[in-house]
Amino acid sequence: MEDWWQATFPQGRQSVIITDTQGYPVQIAYGEKGTGKPLILLHGMGTWSYNWRHSIAPLSKYCRVISFDAKGYGFSEKPLARREDNGHQIIELARIIQELCDEPPVIVAESLGGLIALSLAQEYPELVGRLVVVNVPIFAEKLPHWAMWVLAQTPLEIIGIIDSLRLAYLFAPLFREVMAIERRRVLFDPSLLTQEDIYWITYPFIEIPGTLVKVAEELQIAAREIEHWQSQKPNLLSKIQNKLSAIQCPTLILWGAQDSWFPVTHGEKLHKSIPNAKLQILPNCCHDAAAGSSKDVNTAIVEFLRDTNFL
Repeated sequence: MEDWWQATFPQGRQSVIITDTQGYPVQIAYGEKGTGKPLILLHGMGTWSYNWRHSIAPLSKYCRVISFDAKGYGFSEKPLARREDNGHQIIELARIIQELCDEPPVIVAESLGGLIALSLAQEYPELVGRLVVVNVPIFAEKLPHWAMWVLAQTPLEIIGIIDSLRLAYLFAPLFREVMAIERRRVLFDPSLLTQEDIYWITYPFIEIPGTLVKVAEELQIAAREIEHWQSQKPNLLSKIQNKLSAIQCPTLILWGAQDSWFPVTHGEKLHKSIPNAKLQILPNCCHDAAAGSSKDVNTAIVEFLRDTNFL
């Protein structure tokens, strides 16, 4: 099968070295397409740049589109010897922007990526030109999927053994089938998910050691955050919620009308909390809007950028 990076980006897969929150250099995989003002695509939990496959080319007609794999995901480095700091993604996103952009970019971010982007807009407002967030777990009360809960409850040592034995590789057909079933459940039209999609969505888990461990680690951080939020202990989630009014950049909130993970009421609440925000409900759309409602998402982004004089 043709390499997705080579088929999607003129220069294929590139890499940039940033310093993580613990002072270590890490390699981040990314691709870029188009010219003009920068637009960064930020994926959600357990996915990678491929999740934006339907948006890269259409948006590159208007902007210099940059899609990257967060540390631990996709084709980016997976440092297994050390545990991650809570909130590390926010600082790492800031450093990626500083390395790749010479002006504040548009940030388009889905699911967990949206939560990271909201925090970035609070902590580093000078790095955000426009903000688009899609189906964000800003008011999440639990992990939305059973597999997430299982990974969050399993000791990382056990996940590490499973990963080191390459069980996902050994049972690749079964792994792909289970993943396909679960991914179709977050699409309004399950038939949109092709066999090629399944191959690439599962590729890092099957072919790149360390992926399962790092995703599990991020899920455990998320589970602790929700637990601390529920018990009113100090947590990053509450900090982001309490500072939403500080976000001053033009913001577009997109929400799937049929999102069963995070209901539309969460989008409405978020809209009321950000001063300069617009809310748009996507019809016939579940949680995976980037894959399931890409045309609506892309159209909404371009219209928003025109309305706010970015284009």
